[in-house]
Amino acid sequence: MAERKRRRFSITALPGFSTLAIVTFLVLYVPIVTMVVYSFNASMSVAVWGGFSLEWYVYAWNNTLVQEATVRSVIIAVCASGIATTVATMAALGTTRRGRYKGQTIIYLLINQPLMVPEIVTAVALLIVFASIKVATGYTGLAYLIIAHSAFCIPFAYLPIRARLEGMDLTLEIASADLYASPWRAFRRVTLPLLAPGIAAGAMLAFVISLDDVIITEFVKSAGQDTLPTYMLGQLRRAVTPEVNAISTALLVLTVLLLTLFYLLTRRRD
Repeated sequence: MAERKRRRFSITALPGFSTLAIVTFLVLYVPIVTMVVYSFNASMSVAVWGGFSLEWYVYAWNNTLVQEATVRSVIIAVCASGIATTVATMAALGTTRRGRYKGQTIIYLLINQPLMVPEIVTAVALLIVFASIKVATGYTGLAYLIIAHSAFCIPFAYLPIRARLEGMDLTLEIASADLYASPWRAFRRVTLPLLAPGIAAGAMLAFVISLDDVIITEFVKSAGQDTLPTYMLGQLRRAVTPEVNAISTALLVLTVLLLTLFYLLTRRRD
């Protein structure tokens, strides 16, 4: 009896755990695997298999609209991730490299507000603000999308950077101050090199979030500013072809590669 009491609780020992886990993985990954398989479908139908073919990848590659949307998506994602990562780094330094202060929790909540508020609410709010600016200035360029994506991506970049800062040993920074290094020199020579993996991880995560965004882009963009996700949404409204599967598979591969790099940069090392 005593031996049974000392035994640790394990969720894997519960009845039906294995079955539930298998069902969960099937629900999550069977649709993704099906999409990847049917991206090589020779048939026009997305549901009827007509043989193996790379036709739709070639079609998407040669599609001028897809090329323009891809370039536009990459430009927006690169700019947004750069801006978001810079702001997130400064915010992380400001909230971790000092003692506790009044209002710290509120500031943390404000930084992470886009994570807690439904994305549709953020999109509508940005639409109202940017529509007023467009009317007043007459400017309808990509800057609105870059600003909107940057604001939405800041918390995604902030979290890994803050986690990296909180896990860093302050000994080297304190030693550099003892050796009369200026705050900027200590940051450039000590803090920044140690923080670089967290910054890179935050930038990659922000890039992926910006590249995949649909809701905010759909509300903020002007005519002729389709990104790859909004182009795919428009195609689904007209006629569903395996081209959409091919583009989705390419985005999936890119996202998996970036998230793998994110994991490698942020995993705990002894």
